[in-house]
Amino acid sequence: MIGPSGTVRVMVATKPVDFRKGMEGLAMLVREHMKADPFLGAVYVLRAKRADRIKLIFWDGTRLCLFAKRLEEGVFRWPKIEDGVMRLSAAELSALLEGPDWRRVHASRRRSSRRKPDNCGPRCGEVNQWHRARRQAGANML
Repeated sequence: MIGPSGTVRVMVATKPVDFRKGMEGLAMLVREHMKADPFLGAVYVLRAKRADRIKLIFWDGTRLCLFAKRLEEGVFRWPKIEDGVMRLSAAELSALLEGPDWRRVHASRRRSSRRKPDNCGPRCGEVNQWHRARRQAGANML
């Protein structure tokens, strides 16, 4: 998607809005209903009542931008909350725009680069054997 980077905050209005509004009208709704400033660089996601259309507005540093998408078939999956605001990760926003259920997408987790010490004490081998046996038992149950 052309637009904000992956580190941007994504705020979702859970209540449908009037889709006849343009950028300025949607920015006003963000201020009034979401209690947020549309000119701070966050992405605001709004949906139509039928949930087949969404609009994103965001400030790119020089101007207000509007992104709109309409599905020919189906609807966008939306939170069950009737009113309010929720946050999405950049990965969840991308999944929402692509069409699958965005709730199944999780933000990437950083793996620790810490290594286990070579000499971890007399019980280290016993503990590792116990964990290996538990994993194998779980795999055999499937």
